[in-house]
Amino acid sequence: MAAARTDNQVTGIGLLGLGIVGSAVARAVIERHRTEDSSASLKVVAAVVRNTSRPRAVDIDSSIVSTDPKSVIANPEVGIVVELMGGEEPAFDYITTALKAGKHVVTANKEVMCKRGSELLATAAENNVKLFYEASVGGGIPIIGPLMNDLTANRIQSVRAIINGTTNFILTKMANEGADFNDVLSEAQELGYAESDPSADVDGYDALYKISVLARLAYHTEVPVDVIYREGIREVHAKDFRYAKELGFTIKLLAVAQASNETGLLARVHPALISFDVPMASVNGVLNAVEVEGDMVGPLWFQGPGAGPEPTASAVMGDVLRIVKGAPSNGSGTATTQPFEIASMSDHFCQYYIRITVSDQAGVLANVARVLGDADISINSVLQKDTDIENGHADLVIMTHPAREANMQKAVSSINELDSVLRLDNLLRVENYAE
Repeated sequence: MAAARTDNQVTGIGLLGLGIVGSAVARAVIERHRTEDSSASLKVVAAVVRNTSRPRAVDIDSSIVSTDPKSVIANPEVGIVVELMGGEEPAFDYITTALKAGKHVVTANKEVMCKRGSELLATAAENNVKLFYEASVGGGIPIIGPLMNDLTANRIQSVRAIINGTTNFILTKMANEGADFNDVLSEAQELGYAESDPSADVDGYDALYKISVLARLAYHTEVPVDVIYREGIREVHAKDFRYAKELGFTIKLLAVAQASNETGLLARVHPALISFDVPMASVNGVLNAVEVEGDMVGPLWFQGPGAGPEPTASAVMGDVLRIVKGAPSNGSGTATTQPFEIASMSDHFCQYYIRITVSDQAGVLANVARVLGDADISINSVLQKDTDIENGHADLVIMTHPAREANMQKAVSSINELDSVLRLDNLLRVENYAE
């Protein structure tokens, strides 16, 4: 087995990936090696890339850069493999091979840790090596370590997170400037916050992978992606922010895991209305925030840059240094409860915001109210906005009292069948922070 470091010995770092984050990690290692920090002597000894001729954002010896993963995984000089490729494959195979070869691994890969994390952690334990993954969720925000170590005495009641910087940037711009989704998405792409194919971010997949990882740690049970409710932000429009503000709310893409002995564990990703008096409503731009509530400690906040090369490299280097300095394996912590059953989204209970385009005529609200009442849903407030006299249309905005998701979905189908309803434009959930 490859040892991390003994006295007066350099720990060889092998990088799988030398893109933006990989280059930032390489720079940090090179700088640390240059300063000859005796407590953690590190050196990049190998790096694997797809294209060796591509310019890099770091000055690195070209002789150690290769397209062959064996140059890292099978290299006897490598004590710690840092995987920064992303995606499930071939990252899973490379990490597995490295662990079986007796090498410690640090990864920033949320997808592989979401889908195959339990297998990889078991492989690490079987081979008496460490697998750390702080950078896989929240970039530079320390959240994996606290859930694994500092909070194990707590029974976790909820994890709420704004955990995708791209969507938070888009929604913040829409809220502050009144711009619509497509315009802000184009700006985010121009600024490099969003990929040319933004689906992973705006359709909620990135947040889905991350809340799966956090939920597994918080609740000591597997939370596969296919049991997590997912909804993206493409249907959120500028007028939704105008109306939400009038009602005392803003809109954020939330990733949430909540559990109770009665209903089980529900994990969900979707845009939600958040009251302005809740701290999460003030998390803006590309910042991320994770709120963890424990039965003993109460709510704890972790906020900071959730992406970008330097914050992510900070988390990666933190894990590398923990290995070098002999930190114990994380494990999964000691469970304080039995694993939860997975709950269905149909049992979720919350208030709803409904925006409907209707014919501007008498009796429309009465018809909608009747449908909602038949589904056991009562109305809290109503706004009639943006009346188009020429075409005889108006926006009807309804805030309900708390109701069951299954009842609301049934009501939505019936509302869409009303002659006076031209279209149901949006249905958003209101996040409940009440005791």
